[in-house]
Amino acid sequence: MSVTKGAVAAGHPLTVAAAEEILQEGGNAFDAIVAAHFCACVVEPVLASLAGGGYMLAQKAGADPLVYDFFVQTPHSSKSTVSPDFFPIHADFGTVSQEFHIGLGAIAVPGSVRGMFDIHRDLCTLPIGRLVEPAIKAAREGVQFSHLQAKIFDIVSPIYSATPEARQTYSSPIRSGSLVGEHELLKQPALADTLARLASEGDKLFYEGEIARKIEQLCAGGGGYLTCDDLRHYQVIRRKPLQLNYRHARLFTNPPPASGGILIAMALKLLEQQDLSAFGFGSHHHLDLLAAVMAATNQARLDMLLERGSGLAEHLLEEHYLNQYRQQVADHARCLRGTTHISVVDAAGNTAAMTVSNGEGCGYMIPGTGIMLNNMLGEEDINPEGFHCWPENQRMTSMMSPSLLQLGNGTSVALGSGGSNRIRTAILQVVSNLVDFDMSPEQAVSAPRIHYENGVLNIEPGFEIGQLDGLKADYDNQQHWEQLNLYFGGVHTVEFDGHRFHGVGDPRRGGVGAVVTGDSQNER
Repeated sequence: MSVTKGAVAAGHPLTVAAAEEILQEGGNAFDAIVAAHFCACVVEPVLASLAGGGYMLAQKAGADPLVYDFFVQTPHSSKSTVSPDFFPIHADFGTVSQEFHIGLGAIAVPGSVRGMFDIHRDLCTLPIGRLVEPAIKAAREGVQFSHLQAKIFDIVSPIYSATPEARQTYSSPIRSGSLVGEHELLKQPALADTLARLASEGDKLFYEGEIARKIEQLCAGGGGYLTCDDLRHYQVIRRKPLQLNYRHARLFTNPPPASGGILIAMALKLLEQQDLSAFGFGSHHHLDLLAAVMAATNQARLDMLLERGSGLAEHLLEEHYLNQYRQQVADHARCLRGTTHISVVDAAGNTAAMTVSNGEGCGYMIPGTGIMLNNMLGEEDINPEGFHCWPENQRMTSMMSPSLLQLGNGTSVALGSGGSNRIRTAILQVVSNLVDFDMSPEQAVSAPRIHYENGVLNIEPGFEIGQLDGLKADYDNQQHWEQLNLYFGGVHTVEFDGHRFHGVGDPRRGGVGAVVTGDSQNER
């Protein structure tokens, strides 16, 4: 007899297929999301890597949610002893361009491998060797690049052609001297071998064994900071999630030191003062309030950076602080980055939301492994003191905010997004769409979005021109996008109401959603 096993949403069909395969075999949501992550490292190479980091918000059925923080760590080593290999490149998004910094001096201590193994030890039911099989198959047989993947590769081509091994790994099988393009096949045999070795030898291979030594040798000889000690001492941190009530719903999200979750929570608290449903989605009042709240949270983020160490992030939701930013909103009313997200829910009610990133990659591969190293020390957003001024041996901050939403009718939603600074505004708008406008998951994800930052109001198509005209008095610097764009994030979402499942991938980032069915005999 066929039964429903759960739902999955992610940024690539093969990432979703890996999770589907594991759920059909009787694995739980955590088995499925670990398998999906391994596969994403193969099929979404700019967005996920075994040398990156991330977060998972997990809720076992009947238990409290828990955050697994496996994001990157700053090195132990003294910065004064290294002349860093560190240089800028420019990525062209078409409408906007962005500067990234790469090189061996941009690598932070990776957390992804240890994160997957710790999650497996705590929550999974299937052997780790089984969970890497879909990824190994994809790496050996090859992945046909979609239009979106080819577009992303084109945007960051200076990174993936920065070194001979990177060029060789990601080269076109047809066009000499070019990176892999649309409809072309990318095979990664070295990465397949590495995944197989990790399954048999465990995460010590990466953090204490041959791979750790290769990273140290690469950095020591070329201007990087990482040492074997950095890798040996890396640990996953388990945290209690930040939680808050928003109207009739409850949100669980990523807590400090990550900044994205606290800013989403703050934005919801500011929105809560107004009845958005009375305004109507896309109305002048709705969009004006959204933009004002985004401006206030931008200021709050700046305040947190300026007052780092003061504990402001932990107190930002207290009424004393909220009232200051509420006044800003009231006063106003009077006058690509490399990130991907996976959401899974299973029939038992286990729920998992995982957001991961490799930055954009630093241009260097770990020799012989097929793994592109991260460039988190070159990410301006998460280096507020300036480059090479990071505090040593500390978890880096992030906008990544995997979240769980419990609606008043008992429905559970897992969601999250890629998109750097746009992560928090993308999640904010999808949560508001679900709660304030009673949208279905499909409607909430596909609805047009705005993003306000650095004095520019970015607007997706789909809003009425007449409503937008009313914003020009306060937001005269507007950027109108011609189509839905990956710039605005990719909120991959799953929902379970106790009877029915929904899986919705965000079309902006090639997202795919699936409801998984299978033979009841495979239940565990």
